[in-house]
Parts: sequence; structure tokens; C-alpha cells
Amino acid sequence: MLLIFPSIEIQKGECVNLVHGDPGSEHVYSVDPVQMAVLWRGENAKTLHIIDLDGVQHGTIRNIDLIKKIVQAVDLPIQVGGGIRKFEDIRALFDIGVYRVFVGTAAAETPALVEKVIREYGSRKMAISIESFQGKVRVSGGKKELNISPVDFALSLKKLGVSRALFSVIDADGKTKKLDLDALREIAETTGLRITAQGGVRNYQDLIRLQELEKIGVDSVVIGKPLYDNQFPCQRLWRLNEKDLKDLGPTRRM
Repeated sequence: MLLIFPSIEIQKGECVNLVHGDPGSEHVYSVDPVQMAVLWRGENAKTLHIIDLDGVQHGTIRNIDLIKKIVQAVDLPIQVGGGIRKFEDIRALFDIGVYRVFVGTAAAETPALVEKVIREYGSRKMAISIESFQGKVRVSGGKKELNISPVDFALSLKKLGVSRALFSVIDADGKTKKLDLDALREIAETTGLRITAQGGVRNYQDLIRLQELEKIGVDSVVIGKPLYDNQFPCQRLWRLNEKDLKDLGPTRRM
């Protein structure tokens, strides 16, 4: 069964996406990323994916204190990315209890950093985020295109000890992530890496289609806005159960 990473995107100390309640209600869940993490834990999430959008903009982790609070609030392995370029930032994240970091631009510009992290912490602690647009790798938040295919990029990093890639395909509009099963199949089969599909799953039907690739190494998926917009059948029950809750605190961890 695919492992689902609910995605929490942090900007200026708040969640970019908000969970809405039962259709037709006015219930909107907290902008507090810590409370959002507790909510996903209460809905039986097994892990979380956190993006520091301020970090993406500044090229260094910016919300480490907030990420630490999330780690302390939920008993889950958490992976974090967003503007991570320095070993000191990675070490600081591990020191506060983050399970895994993922990098994209740093992997392209300073592959020695990737090698060092794997050497000191092990391959499970480092994943590479690969964004594909028109058959080429994009980095720097989509601002820079590399003259290398996603497969070749992944293979070059595999030589450094990388064992997992977070893979996304950008649609023709240059912005929207799409579910490209053929591209996922190619990178999984050609590289032998464990692959996390990053975005593109919009609903339950997409999830079932993606499930077919688990046998070749696509074992997990990051889902953001569709989860927040209640696009999966079980979420109606979650919202009904939660709409009257006034406390999304530590008791939601059980």
C-alpha cells in the first residue's frame, strides 16, 4: 500500500493550504502548522512532508523553530525541505528530530553535500527532489533549467549513495504538477531508486492508478491541496467527526 505524505507548506509562520470542513460548512482549520500536523496525525497519517517556502526564497532554512514544535507535537517521522543548501542546516534539522531532509538545487550545485550527508547519516536520511519540465530537470524553485534528463540526474546521484528521489512532473503551463505514470515508471525502472511521487494525485482514482507502480519502486506519494480540499471519500467522515472539536491538541495524537 502506498505511503501517503500529507504536505504542510509553511510561509511566514502559517500554512499555505487550509483544511476545509464538511462541504457547505464554514469550518476552516487552523493556519497554525503545528495544529495542522496534529490534525493529520489524528487522521492516522504515518508521516509528514514539510516545505519551508521562506527557505526556498532565501536559500536557507527559515522556520526551524516552528518545525521543531511540529516534531515535538506528533510522534511521526517527518521529512523537510525548502532552500536547504548547507550542511549546518541539515545537521540542525536532524538535531531537532527531523527524520529525513530532501534537497533539489543543492544536489545539482553541490553534490558533495549530498555525499557528505549520506556518509555521516546514511542514505535513508537524504532524498533528492527532482522536478521535471519538458524532459529536463528544473531547480531554484523552477527558475533554472539544467541540460540533463531526470533519469540521468538521478543516476548521477545514485553513484553518491542516494537511494530515494521525490519526483514531480510539471505540466505545459510550467506551474502545475501532473501525474505522469510513464515518467514515474521510467525513472523507477531505470534507476532502481525508491520513488516518492510528488504531487499530481488529485483524487482517489489517481491514487489507485499510482498504486499499480508500487511493485517497481514507486512506494509513496506527497499530496497537498487535494487532501486539504477533501477530495478523498474517507475525508467526509473525518470532517463530520471533527467539525465540533474545539481541541486539536495532544490528545489527537492517539
